[in-house]
Amino acid sequence: MDWLLALALLLIAVVAAVAALLVVNALKGPGQRHSESIFADAGRTGEATGETVFLFDGEALLDATPGARQILAASRGKGSAWPRLLGYLSAHFSDVREELGRLEEKGQIILSGKTAKGTLLLTASLTGGITRIALSDPSRDARMTGADALAFQALTEEVEDLRDVLAQTPVLIWREDAQGDVVWANAAYLLKAMSSLTGGRELGWPLPRLFEQLATQGSVRGQRAVLSDADQGQSWFDLIGVESDGARLMFALPADAAVNAESALRDFMQTLSKTFAQLPIGLAIFDRQRQLQLFNPALLDLTGLPPDFLSMRPSLLSVLDALRDRNMIPEPKDYRSWRRQLVEMEKAAASGLYEETWNLPDGQTFKVIGRPHPNGALALMIEDITNEVTRNRRYRLDLELGQAVIDEMEEAVAVFSSSGQFVMSNLAYARLWAHEPEGGLKPETIKTVAAHWRAQSAPATIWSEAEEFISTVGNRVTWRGEARLVDGRLVTCRFVPLAGGATLAAFRTADVASAGRPQMTVAESLKTA
Repeated sequence: MDWLLALALLLIAVVAAVAALLVVNALKGPGQRHSESIFADAGRTGEATGETVFLFDGEALLDATPGARQILAASRGKGSAWPRLLGYLSAHFSDVREELGRLEEKGQIILSGKTAKGTLLLTASLTGGITRIALSDPSRDARMTGADALAFQALTEEVEDLRDVLAQTPVLIWREDAQGDVVWANAAYLLKAMSSLTGGRELGWPLPRLFEQLATQGSVRGQRAVLSDADQGQSWFDLIGVESDGARLMFALPADAAVNAESALRDFMQTLSKTFAQLPIGLAIFDRQRQLQLFNPALLDLTGLPPDFLSMRPSLLSVLDALRDRNMIPEPKDYRSWRRQLVEMEKAAASGLYEETWNLPDGQTFKVIGRPHPNGALALMIEDITNEVTRNRRYRLDLELGQAVIDEMEEAVAVFSSSGQFVMSNLAYARLWAHEPEGGLKPETIKTVAAHWRAQSAPATIWSEAEEFISTVGNRVTWRGEARLVDGRLVTCRFVPLAGGATLAAFRTADVASAGRPQMTVAESLKTA
């Protein structure tokens, strides 16, 4: 029994001891259980000596003092801890990358650098594969003991850089509180505000507002406002607002170039509209979906389409159907395929432009041109060429009538232009001289025709004189001469100057001159007809 009692007391003591240890361990905070960093005890190394220490295994960060971690956070470098540290050190030590690259060879290096506040000392050593980099400020003020002066200096430099950036920014930046008062502004805003003051007034608090308060309410995006200045005139700005901790941070981006470009574009479009309105050619512009976007008054006059129909922006197919209903397009054999070809004309325009002549039932003639654009749009131009076609037809009829008249003449006739080119002749000339010039790229001249005359007649000086007469420019008089053909016939030649410097050469053989053509009575001519 004594032995059992002793064993029970021992077990109770052990359990009590273990429970006590568990309670004591639970009462300790997480930071009291173990040290997360070897620099947690500042008295051991690092911060207490005024140094900012980094420990690296190759380029992997093993540990760092709290101030060193603040430097890494404020560094302008990107990526892991090693390039961020090099980004910070490169601003103060010109050859730090090369020196750290030779650290394995030297074992230890000491570098001295300059900062805006004084001198900065770098000590780096390699021991057992661990790189230790320590930064210190030899001229550190004694009052900074216990704190990291280098981390404070890095943060100070960052703040100064940010202030310099804001001071040099040409964009107007300001902050408004919840009541809409301007509580902070950058240098550009202050200069603009000072230039707007009149009567010798000075800046006060709160800062003057340059833009209307309604224009800066809420989160503004791209709202445009204007400022009037007696010296610079009107200045346009695009306002952008961002909510920040119950206040608004505002940005005013210069928009003068955009406003001037929009004004120039608007004027250009008005000029185009006026030009289109005065064009005698009907113009219709369709977008890539083939919806009508623009048309001019000439289109209404030529096609007779109602303005309200065109104002509804109909499709190209609808416009063609409306033209067909008014007999304003030629009726093709297969209208559907023709309309499909017209809609898809931009595909066929790879080798040329769409161009057709529409002969309408009422006698009108339209010239239709379709020009596709790279963005998929389509311009359709309709021109009334009825008068031009009529003139061309009348001119051809006059030429045919004139040719028919001279073909009925018994006298052989040839006409030369003022430059000596062979223009026209009749059937009698072709029979007499066995010569019927054909039109080509190089028309015949008096020189080649005179050579043919010489070949068909006996030697005579008349052809040289005729060649000189036809080639002469100026006042000339009609003259006559004779030539003997190789077959013995005598030819009477007559050369007559015409209007515009042209020349008529007429030839008549002796038998034609004496006999002439047999006369016919009117009754015989009618019977023959």
